[in-house]
Amino acid sequence: MNFELTEEQRAFAEMASGLFADYCSDDQLRAHDVSGAPFMQDLWQQCVASGLHTVLVPEANGGLGLGMTELMAVLEQQGRALALVPLWETQVGVAALAHFGAAALSPVMEHALSGEAPLALSLDALARPCGTTLQLTRAGEGWTLSGLAAAVPLGSVARYAVLPATAEGETRLVVVDLSQSGVQKTEGFSQHHQVLADLAFDGLSLSSAHVLPVAATAWAEQYAIASLAALQMGVTAQQLRRTVDYVSERQQFGRVIGSFQLVAGQMADGYIALEALRTSLWQLVYRLDAGLGAAPQAWATRTLANDTGHRAGHMAQHVHGGIGVDLTYPIHRFMFWTRALGAALGGTEHHLAKLGDWLANNDTLGWKYDASEDLGASHHAQV
Repeated sequence: MNFELTEEQRAFAEMASGLFADYCSDDQLRAHDVSGAPFMQDLWQQCVASGLHTVLVPEANGGLGLGMTELMAVLEQQGRALALVPLWETQVGVAALAHFGAAALSPVMEHALSGEAPLALSLDALARPCGTTLQLTRAGEGWTLSGLAAAVPLGSVARYAVLPATAEGETRLVVVDLSQSGVQKTEGFSQHHQVLADLAFDGLSLSSAHVLPVAATAWAEQYAIASLAALQMGVTAQQLRRTVDYVSERQQFGRVIGSFQLVAGQMADGYIALEALRTSLWQLVYRLDAGLGAAPQAWATRTLANDTGHRAGHMAQHVHGGIGVDLTYPIHRFMFWTRALGAALGGTEHHLAKLGDWLANNDTLGWKYDASEDLGASHHAQV
């Protein structure tokens, strides 16, 4: 069997890599860090012009109509370049609206795809053991939204946000117009220099069209996990490459430190962890594109992405020694990204517990993935 990307998919990734390289040199990244800009806006406009923000969006809704495999290839290159643009947030959010939303949400999709302002998509609450902090309450034919959504990426600059909220014991995605007067914002920045905001709602009125069906929540979460893991894979791969370059030159006791057995072993461990993540992610992406159930694969991939980012990030910082924490040296920026991605993915132990519960409740799962509970027919029939 051939597990390689197709020639067209590789060409797509190479095009994205070239674009990111033009805007993401160490000097350009350093300039962004101190600029106070919400994200890399010039690069974002180039992504919009090339259609990279519409890979997952159906052609009928103005997108490229491709799959998660193509988006994964682009996001890996984005992670390698540390290109701070809202590629996955915008298109996973718009694709969810296209698959599950009503026609009344067309203006939201058009605005997001125009590039005028990104779509804020925050699913962090789904990764927390305590659950969501937003509550939906029935109000006639519509709903009211109350609560606080903390540290929503792009929350201070986006026109619309897609957020999870609890409604009648179930978690549903809501589409909020952040320009409404009932929205309170407290702005800030993430550690990797992306703008975010705490969003507070106190009985904000929403129409029924702005509350997506329950099935949209799991769909969006699985695509978000695949996207974040692809970014983590790219960040880690480039972090390891730069660390190999460093330990191949840095000398101590008259020898390059890369020749020390402990350092070489640490680098090998990082590479093994990276390839384990790649294997899990590719399986998840295949299942998403094939329309198969992917809940356990998503939870496993999330766990590996968390662990790989944490282990490789700390190892890279450690072998760099003092220079690793010098903000004028670029390696610290990779650590900031791995930590930010880890926060978005959520805690490892919580998701291992969810995976364990799923396996306990689906004990006829076979190696050939032919058991009914793993096909996900009822889930994907609604897409």
